[in-house]
Amino acid sequence: MKICHLITRMIVGGAQENTLYTIIGHLENGLEAVLVTGPSPGPEGRLLQKREISNLRIVLQPHLVRELNPCRDALAYLSLRRLFAREAFDIVHTHSSKAGVIGRLAARAAGVPVVVHTIHGQAFHKYEKWWRNRLFIFAERVAARRCDRIYAVCRAMIDQCVAANVAPEGKYRVVYSGMKLEPFFNAQPDMTLASELGIPPGAAVVGKIARLFELKGYEYLLQAAPLIIAEVPNVRFLIVGDGAIRPAIERQIRTMGLEDHFVFAGLVAPAEIPKYTALMDVLVHLSLREGLPRTIIQAHAGGKPAIGFALDGTPEAIVDGETGYVCPPADHRAVAAGVTELLRNPERARRMGEAGREHVRHRWDWRQMVDTLEQEYWELLGEADAARPLPEQSR
Repeated sequence: MKICHLITRMIVGGAQENTLYTIIGHLENGLEAVLVTGPSPGPEGRLLQKREISNLRIVLQPHLVRELNPCRDALAYLSLRRLFAREAFDIVHTHSSKAGVIGRLAARAAGVPVVVHTIHGQAFHKYEKWWRNRLFIFAERVAARRCDRIYAVCRAMIDQCVAANVAPEGKYRVVYSGMKLEPFFNAQPDMTLASELGIPPGAAVVGKIARLFELKGYEYLLQAAPLIIAEVPNVRFLIVGDGAIRPAIERQIRTMGLEDHFVFAGLVAPAEIPKYTALMDVLVHLSLREGLPRTIIQAHAGGKPAIGFALDGTPEAIVDGETGYVCPPADHRAVAAGVTELLRNPERARRMGEAGREHVRHRWDWRQMVDTLEQEYWELLGEADAARPLPEQSR
């Protein structure tokens, strides 16, 4: 089986880690896998930087860019169609919205036997301009008709697509986004790292791991912070990530006089994240749009409770009242109350963290994700073979 995975960018992000682990699994299972990706500029980092993976062939598609650009999008389509036809892939598996639309159209036009797509997060959402939402939904409908199966990293993504009439329910399957959880299971707090970050001994630590971009919910953390500090004065807020709005956030923190309570770790390599999660007492995930919040799964694997908004895949990651708390969207007071309760009741936080560890132990293992996808591929290839017309002489 020869497989191509196509994604718009290989930045440091959840969709990219999901794609990379899937490819690694294919290679370990003896399959041929190729990664096709566009350029990955920007402050989010490059996931493949300083990382060598044996037998992985990477094809850079320079015209595949995140922004809408009709000329470059057309060039990307033509180039991908030629690539797919030349390479004779059995499977083309697309990821992310832009690559998902262009890639599915190109793969079907090139005659690829099986074309599938994974939804990691929706391009259309209530915070987007109405005309862009209409464009995105139309594009997704067209692309859905040109693929055999659509996977989603959580059930919420399927519900949103069906409600928007992108495709019928039967076209979708949930395949939870797999990740390497063992490093989180085994991580212990590193007091040297805490000291380097400026976190004093005995401080309560509230962590947030997310790019510093719009819709990641940093405004709600800043609104909740004074309420939390009033109840737990020794608290520190550990921010792991970087991005375009970091200067604005730092200015607001200075204006609020909270510099002593915030710690910015900056961009951290994925392999180092377990060390930072181990320093946290509770993780907050406050994004307004997300597919599956991987940071919650990882925090739970590290035995940490989590708090997030009742949006997208968060209620599937947090068992409300058992592994953390699910709050009404944009409700900073509910976030502050949940964080304060856990910081002031460490035994309750410990029990929730342990329950979270058991909750994620098997559901989100990356090998299970790979096995599920490969079983799907074989079944779809079998269906494609059965549907192929017989040669004239065999009739």
